[in-house]
Amino acid sequence: MTGPKPGQPKPGHLTPRQTTPGQTTPGQTTPGQTTPGQTTPGRTRPMHLAAHLSAVDGTTVRTDTVRTDTVRTDTVRTDTVRTDTVRTSTVRTGPRSGSRSPSDFASFERLARTAERGLFDFLLLDEGLRLPEQRGRIRDPDVVGRPEPLTVLNALATVTDRLGLAATADATFHEPYELARRLATLDHLSGGRAAWHVRTSSDARTGENFRRGGHLDRADRYTRAAEFVAAARELWDSWTPDGTPRPFAHQGRHFDIAGEFTLPRCPQGHPVVVRAGDSEEGREFAASSADVLFSGRWAGGRPEAGRAFYADVKRRLAKYGRGPDDLKIMASAAVVLGDSAAEAHERAEEIRWQQVSPQTALLTLERIWGVDLSGHDPDGPLPDIDPVPDPRLGPGRTRHGDRVATAEKWRALARERGLSIRQTVFEAGARQSFVGTPESVAAELAESVARDAADGFVLVPHPTPGGLDEFVDRVVPLLQERGAFRTAYEGATLRAHLGLAEPVWKG
Repeated sequence: MTGPKPGQPKPGHLTPRQTTPGQTTPGQTTPGQTTPGQTTPGRTRPMHLAAHLSAVDGTTVRTDTVRTDTVRTDTVRTDTVRTDTVRTSTVRTGPRSGSRSPSDFASFERLARTAERGLFDFLLLDEGLRLPEQRGRIRDPDVVGRPEPLTVLNALATVTDRLGLAATADATFHEPYELARRLATLDHLSGGRAAWHVRTSSDARTGENFRRGGHLDRADRYTRAAEFVAAARELWDSWTPDGTPRPFAHQGRHFDIAGEFTLPRCPQGHPVVVRAGDSEEGREFAASSADVLFSGRWAGGRPEAGRAFYADVKRRLAKYGRGPDDLKIMASAAVVLGDSAAEAHERAEEIRWQQVSPQTALLTLERIWGVDLSGHDPDGPLPDIDPVPDPRLGPGRTRHGDRVATAEKWRALARERGLSIRQTVFEAGARQSFVGTPESVAAELAESVARDAADGFVLVPHPTPGGLDEFVDRVVPLLQERGAFRTAYEGATLRAHLGLAEPVWKG
């Protein structure tokens, strides 16, 4: 593997205000200690950190001088502005973010090098299998031109040494042998740093790109995903630890495959399995099969919801013969920093308004109400009609769950706070969980982990990819001083970073 570019710290070396293992700086704590002013009762628990670059969930606004990728729903074109929208909180601005085209490798490399400089556990790249559509129109979001994630991660393996490399791959449309082989290849080429984020697709239009077509119902998506993971693990275990290949055979409801796997057992046994989701099915799937659960329960800054979710999922592990440390729960979070609290909140509001243009607000509402709302004023009240099904808005889409319940929830929010359509979408979609000075953000992150609200956080940087630099330079050193984050990589594999045991060979 190639090392850092001239002037960059070597992987595992620390950022400014650094310490080496065993050293402390003023104010640093070791586990079980607190500094004056900390509210953490009796302990400091080291956290895990990851960075998430979404490939399908960004929105793009283009002008002559600024490019911004944002959140939630569809495409509108005018002579001067292009708006593409979907789901997650990514903002991309031209010079400030350092971003170029969606397929430019330098952007991926910069984000990966920054994450490794910050001693992050892993970088997660999303997968987009089809362009989103709404009202019969193809949207043109950031996924246009975005490369396939496993290919990008194989390239990033050559410019990083310790950072975990996680790829989203859909269990609904991929096949076990093909995907298990590609993930094992990444694990071998990276020296044991591969991870698989298991996604299940609810979009019938995505299915049209594949021979099977259509989409599976909710129950079948989860049973197929569980069997997919089990089949992949059988393939990874088909070689003995001493390097002897053996035939495999898997027969189940969704897959009937047999043969010989082409690669030896992975350097870390199996790639790390990551699952995202807060639903009942998602929790059970993670408790039975995953190594990391990526949760959105922190969206909008609700620590009490995070603690309840954490306790619920950890309780489920025992019935699968697993201990609390066998599954790491990492909450989705965005961080906005400022030299003062006022400056941070001003920056946060600016970012969020970029994420919700007037057109975006109406198109988001259409996804829930199921009707054309283009005639409504985005600065006016929510529609007084109830949601209705509309297949033109995207057959098979179940992302918003129960439309009627969601509409009532949004109406209650709008009534309580006197919000317009745009303001309601703005507030309902808020994902900036930690806004403040570096000191206050570091304290809140550390306290959240110490109080068992999460084992760590998956950060969606604002902007991308340059937005991660500020967190690494200003927050990571403060976490290290508190004893809440590593000061060096202690192992070579992703499982070592996460404190996960190598899977027992089940040949």
